[in-house]
Amino acid sequence: MKILRVISSMHPSKGGPCQGIRNIIPYFQKQGITTEVVCMDDPNGQYPTVDDFTIYKIGNGRTSYQYQPLLLDWLIKNIANYDVIVVHGIWQYHNLAVYRAVKNLKIKSEKVPKVIIIPHGMMDPYFQKAPDRKIKAIRNELMWRITEKKCLNSADAVFYTCEEEMRLAATTFKGYSPRKTINVGYGIQTPPRYNNEFKLAFEEKCPDTKGKKYWLFLSRIHEKKGVDLLVQAYNKLSKQNAALPELVIAGPNTSVYAKQMIKLASNNPKIHFPGMLQGHEKWGAFYGCESYFLPSHQENFGIAIVEAMACQKPVMVSKHVNIFKEIEAGNGGWIVEDLSVEKIYCTLLDISKISDENIAITGKQAYVTFKNNFNVQDRATVFLNALNQL
Repeated sequence: MKILRVISSMHPSKGGPCQGIRNIIPYFQKQGITTEVVCMDDPNGQYPTVDDFTIYKIGNGRTSYQYQPLLLDWLIKNIANYDVIVVHGIWQYHNLAVYRAVKNLKIKSEKVPKVIIIPHGMMDPYFQKAPDRKIKAIRNELMWRITEKKCLNSADAVFYTCEEEMRLAATTFKGYSPRKTINVGYGIQTPPRYNNEFKLAFEEKCPDTKGKKYWLFLSRIHEKKGVDLLVQAYNKLSKQNAALPELVIAGPNTSVYAKQMIKLASNNPKIHFPGMLQGHEKWGAFYGCESYFLPSHQENFGIAIVEAMACQKPVMVSKHVNIFKEIEAGNGGWIVEDLSVEKIYCTLLDISKISDENIAITGKQAYVTFKNNFNVQDRATVFLNALNQL
């Protein structure tokens, strides 16, 4: 079997979907399956990763829609060479380009590969209801009617990463009627074993935490992630408890919102913004933290959440993280029911009162939850079984 994955970008800074591709490919390779990727990155650009699979970089797309006409040309010439096309994400040109390339093959009565679309949470009703997304919601409604509905409904299957995502996706737009929907899950590779070099790398990146306990937020510093609520709640609690663990907010910090968060935390020396962490720095942050926090307004899966669990760290997430049910069932952390400064403050207060022993027990439960639900080797098997049934 030969698979082509189509995605807007494979740069690690673009978030979870490209990392998910990198996580699962080694397990496909063991089954003799070839995976290649085509994306709209600069052909001359370099990634801070070393990949052992082929990535075709077509060239940067234009606007947020990532329009790149060369992609359609490339697909028309090459798409028949693959058995399966997996489209990652919607609302951007690559989804429509695959639809058109497949339609072109059908007109010619040539071999047509199976087409799978993985929305990665982009069908979540949050994006149509959030107060700050009114214009984007109108844009999405128009795009749904013009392009996205026919792309999803004509695909051989739509794969989802968890049950909650699949349930929510069916509630967002009229005319949603895919041929088949399957929850294939999502997973990560087991993290590398703890190494003291991880600790040293993180301390070099965030020296003010050396020798101190800390809580960790590691993700994009974005409005959706609830960082403002977390900072405000932590500021309130740290005024009352000087012995509170430090708070590390790790992620790219050059955006306007990130700078606003740095300013919001500027009077609290216990809050640290080390920037984006990679490699040893990232694993050092995970292994060294007391707990991991991600109080998102919407999160489809959250690779960083599961990476923390795989490092035996308990996690605090909101009920808007689509894997909250698995975390809750496995007693691997704490679920914030309603997102507000007061609710997060109360949750942080409760966590601060838990003994080190019980924190460690919750961390072990988080690890078991990872093994049972989010191990990429198991998820790869489920994915392949789903493909073989199409």
